[in-house]
Amino acid sequence: MSFLDNFNLGHGFRKYFRIGAALDDDLRNAVYRIRHEVYCEDLQFEPVRPDRRETDEYDARSLHCLLRKVGTPAYPVGCTRLVLTDPDSPLTPLPFENTCAATIDRSIVDPAKLPRERIAEVSRLAVRRAFRRRKGEERVSTSIQEEDFGVGDQPRFPYIPIGLYMGAIALAARNGIDVLFMLTEPRLATHFARLGVDIRQIGGPVSHRGTRVPSMLDVHETIGNMRLIMKPLWREIHAQMELSHNEPAFLQGPQEAD
Repeated sequence: MSFLDNFNLGHGFRKYFRIGAALDDDLRNAVYRIRHEVYCEDLQFEPVRPDRRETDEYDARSLHCLLRKVGTPAYPVGCTRLVLTDPDSPLTPLPFENTCAATIDRSIVDPAKLPRERIAEVSRLAVRRAFRRRKGEERVSTSIQEEDFGVGDQPRFPYIPIGLYMGAIALAARNGIDVLFMLTEPRLATHFARLGVDIRQIGGPVSHRGTRVPSMLDVHETIGNMRLIMKPLWREIHAQMELSHNEPAFLQGPQEAD
């Protein structure tokens, strides 16, 4: 029996999680603390900061997404961001354009020739250690594996990483972004393909916190071509994203202690 037979993915997500845009300082600080825990303390990709907030020069022109577990306190689970192009200097590269400058196949796409105000990069996707439950995940910020989709009579679904990617897509659609770029694990496109999400590799691999490949997805095609099973999950995440913009208290609530 597959997860298709067992889950309304939207209902399952709503039961356990809340996702939305981090629009104020408190919510953005929750994002930066997750990133510090994952990127500085766990993975040691970045130096430990005295204030336990991992930030960089791109955050000022980024849209931030925060995922929390339902309950009291509102336990932060994971985060991601969309790095936008600089409105004052549109041709200033996005982070992946620097990292992959020598490997992007510009016969597939040349990011520099796209309408720069309508592209963004998904980055800093991170899940806290309590939710990276599999052995061997100590050295990754998050991942999706074949077994996350369940086997036989034990169906499962990788709500957390898929939810964060869908949150990024919802943020992009809301903010007029047509194309998302990202650096991904080589196998990510295969896992997303089974969900009807076409992540296209656009260049050769680079060594960046492990082996990564530059990839892209078309926001509107992704939403329009989503498999039937994914539509309830998309509708739920989209609705929650809208609530986070229209009702400021949606993601607020009692905080966990630092």
